[in-house]
Amino acid sequence: MSAQQETGMTGTHRVVVLGAGYAGMAAAVQLAARAARREGVQVTVVNATERFTERMRLHMTATGRRLDELSIPEMLEGTGARFVRGWVTAVDADARTVRIDDDRVLHYDSLVYGLGGVADTSAVPGAEDHAYTLSSAQDAELLADRLQRLGSGTVVVGGSGLTGIESAAEIAERYPELNVVLLGRTEPGAAMNPKARAYVHAALDRLGVHVRTGVEVVKVLPDAVELAGGESIAADAVLWTSGTRVSPLAAAAGLTVDERGRVVTDAALRSVSHPEVYAIGDAAAIRQGYGVLHGTCQGGMPTGVHAALSIDRVVRGKQPKPFRFGYYHTPVSLGRGDAVVQFTRPDDSPRRICLTGRMAVRYKETVTASPWPTYGRMKKMPASGAFWPRGGRFTRVREGR
Repeated sequence: MSAQQETGMTGTHRVVVLGAGYAGMAAAVQLAARAARREGVQVTVVNATERFTERMRLHMTATGRRLDELSIPEMLEGTGARFVRGWVTAVDADARTVRIDDDRVLHYDSLVYGLGGVADTSAVPGAEDHAYTLSSAQDAELLADRLQRLGSGTVVVGGSGLTGIESAAEIAERYPELNVVLLGRTEPGAAMNPKARAYVHAALDRLGVHVRTGVEVVKVLPDAVELAGGESIAADAVLWTSGTRVSPLAAAAGLTVDERGRVVTDAALRSVSHPEVYAIGDAAAIRQGYGVLHGTCQGGMPTGVHAALSIDRVVRGKQPKPFRFGYYHTPVSLGRGDAVVQFTRPDDSPRRICLTGRMAVRYKETVTASPWPTYGRMKKMPASGAFWPRGGRFTRVREGR
């Protein structure tokens, strides 16, 4: 039975891609480029803005640095894909429809769900009202405006993960007159090997970042944060980087989701409850042999490409193949002139090898700048995007797991 017969269609197979982040753009460009070479497939990309958001550079935007204006419609030119600007307000997985801005409805035969995560400001009282985030370019620009007007004072960065590290270092380097405090439950670079972790600590110390670990923020006030135990730290600005949450649209649509609201997928990245829906990036709970994939650009783009390849195979009457991915590095900026790159095993555990200093800066910049040219190459040569580390034995999902 053909894909069109399976969906009850006798004409065009309609594919809608929700979200044009790193994963969504990879899916859109890959699928549109392949669809342009055959008849019967229509690709529509939905995103809230026409500008592509470089999430890996938002800590730079937050300190007032100007970034390139990358246009999603321009990248899709020549592929035949249609771009729709608007907010996704509802998905009806049974009716196979998507509502845009509450006044437009799109129908689909295959849906690529790539509505990624944002900073989780709901877990701590006051964070939603009083903390800045790096959930979008607009959010980062709001913080940039605040920092430029401060002159002096204290900036608290809540969360000692990679985003917190990069943000604290960037702010401290750009505004040395500010007192930057990095708060977190774990020490910065906790998942790195001892050498890389020590390098992160030394760099933060050199930049004047005050690091406090083993602490938990329980409330964000207009001019302070409160810690568990009753201590209060005065703050002229608070940046919240502790944890992420995903859109509730997937759960509301009736898709099977995990405890964090991510779409649960099968091995081919299809929703386990609605196989015509493919979930990608940090909107998806994708299981590999080492556990569930966590949301990063290095894993997100391959999920987007694989979803496109899977849909392409289904349209051609074939079965999609299982997705496998192994991590290979963790690059972290420490301001504009320093960085550390921790190389990893496929399960994301640290190897003994790491890069530091100027060599790491060049490596990190190459990685950060690579997505947009990669989309351009895929647009001309779709097969060029289908190469990533599969992870060997680390990514094999054993029966019963």
